[in-house]
Amino acid sequence: MEVPVNKFTLFAATALSVVSLSACGDQSGSGGAGQTRDQIRAVGSSTVYPFATAVAELFVQGNPGMKSPIIESTGTGGGMKLFCAGVGAQHPDIANASRRMKKSEFDMCAANGVKDIIEVQVGVDGLAFAEAKNGPGYKLTPKIVYEALAANPYGKGPNKAETWKDVDPTLPAIAISVFGPPSTSGTRDSLAELILEKGCQSDPAMKELKDKNEDEYKATCTRVREDGKYVDSGENDNLIVQKLGANPNAVGVFGYSFLEENKDTLKDVPINGVEATYETVSTGQYPGARPLYIYVKKAHIAAIPGLQGFLNAFAANWSPDGALTKRGMVAAPEDVRKASAETVKALTVLDGSKLK
Repeated sequence: MEVPVNKFTLFAATALSVVSLSACGDQSGSGGAGQTRDQIRAVGSSTVYPFATAVAELFVQGNPGMKSPIIESTGTGGGMKLFCAGVGAQHPDIANASRRMKKSEFDMCAANGVKDIIEVQVGVDGLAFAEAKNGPGYKLTPKIVYEALAANPYGKGPNKAETWKDVDPTLPAIAISVFGPPSTSGTRDSLAELILEKGCQSDPAMKELKDKNEDEYKATCTRVREDGKYVDSGENDNLIVQKLGANPNAVGVFGYSFLEENKDTLKDVPINGVEATYETVSTGQYPGARPLYIYVKKAHIAAIPGLQGFLNAFAANWSPDGALTKRGMVAAPEDVRKASAETVKALTVLDGSKLK
């Protein structure tokens, strides 16, 4: 499905970009106040990356003559730092995110003059656990994952578990080996929030710790061991897919779409007995379900040619029968899609007071 975009509006925006972006100013002190840019630039989540590139393709198809948007996979955290560095042509227009913007990031944006941010939920994803087709057939829970990966389980000392059987007697005596995302990734944040914290909270003392000392709680419940059992595999989720093929006893952690696209070589590892499928993710049954976002600078809308049209292209293709679901994205519930479409149309800015 292609988005009809008024080409006159897009090219008129090109003419205005010199004035608009110069007016934005140089927030970084790099002397770039007079810079202009005639193509969209997005940074951020490796999970959102394939969907953003798909929208970029549709956008260009519907608007011959427009330059293809630049989409960079930097990880959600890395993308937020770039996005929040300032307003102007030298800074990205969009941050793709596999988790919601943090209050600290919103404040960093504001401190650098990025004050009108548009938040759009573009879909839903699952934090999938997978193994090779010929893998052992693991069945995991948040508690098991936490006890296998935590640096200091329940604050009782360094993690000494060597095999999955050491963690749970129902699992095989196979060495723990998990390929997952780095600390800059929104997928890593989701692993911490949706799985590790849930597992950590199986101990009532951890809930009490959260009330007493939030920092100590976070360190205890979300810090991952660094002795080689968890392997930071960078921002390229396809690399994890390849590593699972070469290491059939290992577990990989990445976005659901990568599992869906590699069903010929991978199989799902259920969490709490629930497999990651389109249905379980879309309904929230799957424990690792999470929303996907894009963040846009309102100050760049009139200055960067086609930016509004690019947002329209996202909105036109995120339905259950849209082009993005064919790429592996899970459509958000109807009420969320409706609210997001209204945000794209009205360019409603984010109220940072509700961020955590």
